[in-house]
Amino acid sequence: MYSLLFRTVLARLDPEFAHHAAMSVIRLAGVRPFANVLRRWTAPDPADAVSTLGLTFPSAFGIAAGFDKDAVGVRGLAALGFGHIEVGTITALPQAGNPRPRLFRLIPDRALVNRMGFNNAGAEAAEKRLIKLRRRRPDAIIGVNIGKSRVVDVDNATADYVASAVRLAPLADYLAVNVSSPNTPGLRGLQAVETLRPLLRAVKEAAGSTPLLVKIAPDLPDDQIPAIAELAVSEGLDGIIATNTTISRDGLNTPAETVQAAGDGGLSGAPLRQRSLAVLRIIRAAVPDGFCVISVGGVETSSDVAERLQAGATLVQGFTALIYQGPLWARNINRGVQR
Repeated sequence: MYSLLFRTVLARLDPEFAHHAAMSVIRLAGVRPFANVLRRWTAPDPADAVSTLGLTFPSAFGIAAGFDKDAVGVRGLAALGFGHIEVGTITALPQAGNPRPRLFRLIPDRALVNRMGFNNAGAEAAEKRLIKLRRRRPDAIIGVNIGKSRVVDVDNATADYVASAVRLAPLADYLAVNVSSPNTPGLRGLQAVETLRPLLRAVKEAAGSTPLLVKIAPDLPDDQIPAIAELAVSEGLDGIIATNTTISRDGLNTPAETVQAAGDGGLSGAPLRQRSLAVLRIIRAAVPDGFCVISVGGVETSSDVAERLQAGATLVQGFTALIYQGPLWARNINRGVQR
């Protein structure tokens, strides 16, 4: 039924408009009594719980950052069956993001191109919303993904990240440092070890006891990935999230003129599957067994999730396939994964 709705209606709508419309429905799904009814149908099997980061995740599968940028749909996403919700990317300063249009579907590839540019209401607004969420005791593990404010020079990035961490770490179940989006100028340069070390050290101090992870790009050369993994371990981080969107356009099925018309931005969805899996394996070989690795990129099915877990992922995230597969996606994955 959802497939027919997507082909006949949703695919004809502007992607960003469709996203906001979907978020309105998801927010409604988190309100009683709808949430209570949904949870009885979508809740993961207690046997599928995962212990990591000092937390117990209801399942291994969660929603990646980028879908719920301002932490407005946490309760609804939990009601749909996601084992954790990573909100953001949130910046210290509110920002409108890049000019529209900035989100594009590549339907033959089950993919998206986005150059959203960290559009969000800022850390102060997120702090207020998370305080309200915590008072309501949502049945969800909430990760908070933070990034650099666009107006802040790269040279001053550390202070900008720390400002977000001070506000948001006390309200997060874990904190993720995003240094890998292709849509903020200069951001990916922060992945260089000599730049990344002082940044992570400062954010870790600001985060206190909140588990801290770093999110990396799939476009890093293979020989640079172990160095970042070893840095994360040596600096006492709790995990790595791999990977963000890619700037590559190789091997797409979508006509070249459609891809060219979409323009710059990060590609997500099915085309990222093999690279994300390869990066996971490189990281897993470079870190201790108990170190948390969250795998994201190109995940569509329960078989994909099982493959990531077998390759050493502690947790798995998805995002783009929710657009193509609909609101039962998390439930179907949870039912299909056998640990």
